This record gives sequence, structure tokens and C-alpha cells, in this order.
Amino acid sequence: MLPLVEPSRRRSIEALAKLHYSNPFLEERIAREREALGANFRDAPAVRTELDYAKEPNLEILGVRIEEETARMRQRLVEGAGAGDPELAIYEDLVLYLLYRRYRLDLEGTILESTRNRSARVRIPYWDRFLNDTRHFLVLPGRTLPAGREPAHLLADSYQVCRAFAHIFNNIVGTSGRSARLRATVWESIFTHDMRRYRRSLYRCMGDLPTLITGPSGTGKELVARAVALSRYIPFDPKTKEFVGNHAASFHPLNLSALAPTLIESELFGHKKGAFTGALADRKGWLQECGPLDTVFLDEIGDLDMALQLKLLRVLQERTFQRLGESRDIGFEGKFITATHRDLAAEMRARRFRPDLYFRLCADMIVTPSLREQLGEAPGDLHLFILFIARRIKGIPEHEAGGIAREVEQWIRAHPDLGRGYPWPGNFRELEQCVRNVMIRKEYHPAAASEVGDQDPRRALASAVQEGALDLPQLERRYCTLIYSETGDYVKAAERLKIDRRTLKSKLDPEFLERLRG
Repeated sequence: MLPLVEPSRRRSIEALAKLHYSNPFLEERIAREREALGANFRDAPAVRTELDYAKEPNLEILGVRIEEETARMRQRLVEGAGAGDPELAIYEDLVLYLLYRRYRLDLEGTILESTRNRSARVRIPYWDRFLNDTRHFLVLPGRTLPAGREPAHLLADSYQVCRAFAHIFNNIVGTSGRSARLRATVWESIFTHDMRRYRRSLYRCMGDLPTLITGPSGTGKELVARAVALSRYIPFDPKTKEFVGNHAASFHPLNLSALAPTLIESELFGHKKGAFTGALADRKGWLQECGPLDTVFLDEIGDLDMALQLKLLRVLQERTFQRLGESRDIGFEGKFITATHRDLAAEMRARRFRPDLYFRLCADMIVTPSLREQLGEAPGDLHLFILFIARRIKGIPEHEAGGIAREVEQWIRAHPDLGRGYPWPGNFRELEQCVRNVMIRKEYHPAAASEVGDQDPRRALASAVQEGALDLPQLERRYCTLIYSETGDYVKAAERLKIDRRTLKSKLDPEFLERLRG
């Protein structure tokens, strides 16, 4: 009997089939491309760092191979080739990759149209073509469509993959190993480490799992949250030929540190008319506005007071909440993403953060690296980051963004204090201000009088104290951290401060300690 896969070709075809399930931002992806293409493989970086198919010759070669191998295997199946479950699984994997490749440009067009028209569903004109292609490859004589391979689900799956590529690349730039690992981690937050299992079943329940993003202030935690949120699975309705939601309107961010506790409660849970002074009408909060395909992003969750932590814990446990002034339970079906620059382990030891809430939030964790760490691995990425920031200034056309970026780079090169050794203590937020300052005044000077702009953290702390720029908890944490950094010993530092060593541990500021040691 004619075999479906010739033994001499099996290894390269298996590698080809596995590509659609590989994390595209890990080294294993490039290694599998090399194995699938053999002598036809073109030199490529160890990991993929940008979404530019024109610069990826291997992707074009792979596309041709996938078309050829899938057509060959389909013909053999029609002719009655013998095929067990492993061979059929290889064939189905190739079909999925082929469908994604054929419809990638159509899907990218849908992303753009959805972004332009955020309030509406977008009709899919290529559904009939996609349906015919799916049936052509998966419905063969004597065979039925495999379970989990319904055309509507396959289109929704391809659309999600396309959005994940776009939003990860659009929100996370850089060529360093840390940047690549961050992209790979975000991909796993969307699809898990086992994409086959995700496609079979987990796509239905990933919205129930919260994501916690940690890292220093100014490292782009909201951009990471946006990439995860905008890449969620959206079902396709073949009757209306529309996706049932618009990803572009699905992200609801709320910065908790910018609001008073009473305002946070109202913003998050909503209120009934008369619930408090000034509540002149009923109001829906973010949780009620958030649909099952939407995401609420709570930035600086470490600043949330204990009473609101308890209310949020109930939402996570029971998926219900109540508006202020109302006893009726309202269901919450969306996804939570939270972020903080604080050391939540230290906050829990100090009894400022509930352990039960933490363990509800930490099932999926992402850590954002500092700008200094990324530039330490890839100094040339400064150009990419500056251009990325310039392009995000609203209303600036592409050619103007390039000119602004060149001007900023020239300023930085001409001033040694901003050179390669500058630690950028404010991270991307500081670099963003540098870009804006140069754009407006053609100059940028780090704030010498503030802690953020001073390269010597001891002098910076003294300046901040003289100016009265710190509140009492900040002053206490940083002074305790300073004494600990000088002694290097919890017991000695605690004796010097005349406090218990456990109290000392709870008051350490990890970011300030890192700068002191640096």
C-alpha cells in the first residue's frame, strides 16, 4: 500500500508540521525551520525580532514547501494511501499552516478594518473561500472532518494567531535576548506552552485566568497587557459571516494609583443613584462594561487598599460583584490583567497585600525588563526604541517620526551624560520624555535635583529629602534600604536602625537597592 509519508522525507515533514505549533519567538522555531528546509535554509538570526515578511526569505520558502507537501499528501489520501493517526496528525497540522499562510493578508486586512471601526463587527468577505479550502483539504472520500477542525473555529484560530503576531510585534520592540524572551512569554500567556491543547479546548477558558505583570516603573507593562488583551480568541459566526466581537474595543485600562479609593470602587464596580454624595445617576463600572471577550487592566494593583483587595478577591473567586448602593449580584465574564512595580512578596510580609489575592493573580506571570537591562545586551536597540516612541506620538506622520528619532539620537550622542553608560532610571517613560523634550526644545537634560535623574542614588536621596519630595513611607523604605545596602546583613542593619529584622525585610525597596548596588 502506498504510504502517506515516505520514510526518507518523514523527518523534514514532521519538522514542517511542528512549525505551526512552535513559539515563534524562541530559538526552537528557527531550529525547526532549519531542519524542515535543510540545504534550502537561509541564514537567519537565532530568534525572530520583527514582523517583516519581506526580510524573511525562509518564510517564503516554507510557504512553497507547505503547499507542495500538503497537495502531495492529499493526493495520496485520495488514492487510498495507508495512514495511521500519527500520519493524519502531520497532514492536519500542515493544512492548518497552509490555511494560515493563504489567508494571512486577508486576516491582516480584517485587523486594520476592525481598528478603524472599533464600534462595529467587520464582515468577512473571504469566508466562502476559506470554507471551500478547509473542505477541500479536510473532507476527503471516506473521511469526515476531524473533531476540533470545524471551519469557523479554524478561521477564528488563524485570526487569533495573526492578531497575536501583530500586537506582540507592535507593542514589544528590541533585538536583545530579554526582549525576545518577553515576546515568547507573552505568546505563552495567550496560547500556553502547548498550542495543540489550547486549540483543542483551552481557548474556551483562558479568559478565566488572570495575568499578573511585574517590573520596574516605566518598562511598558501596559503595552504588554494590551498585547495579551487584544490577542484573545474571538469566535466566528458563519451565519452572519462576522467575528462576534471587535478586538479593538476590548481593552479597558484603569490606573489604580491615580485615583482615590472611593473613586476606584466607583470606577471598577459602578454605583446606584444616591449611593454617595454626588452619585446623581446610575453608573456602570468597568466590570459591568466588560464583556466575555473583553479585558480589564488594573495597573498598580500593589497600591490597592485592603478593603478593595477583598472585594476584588470575591470577583476573582465567584465571578460576581455588586455596584455601590446595590445588593444585586452582577456576573463578570471578562479577563483580568493586573500590573505592579512593587515587590508583592515584601508587601505581603508587611501585611499590605493579601496573600489569598496574590495567589489568585499569579497563575500567569510576566516580568518586564528594565531599559538598562535591554540596552546592556543590545546597545543598538536605542535607535529602535526612540523610533518606536516617535511613531506613537499621535498625529505624527511616518516621515516626521523618522526625522524626530534622528534628532534625538544626535542629541544623545553629543552629550556624554546620556551615553552608553547612562542607566535610564526612569526606563521607557524617561526615554519618552527625552524624545518629547528634543522634539519641542531640541534638548533634554536629566533632572539633576530628583532621584530619578541622578546617577548617584545616595545624592539623589539626599536631594529628595532636602526638597521634601518624599512622603514618610517612601523615606522610611529608602533609608532602611540604604542602611541594609551598607551593612549587607539583615541583623546588623536592624540593630543599627533599632528595629526587628523582619520589619526591616518588609520595608526594603528592591528597585532602590538595585540602584545602590549598581
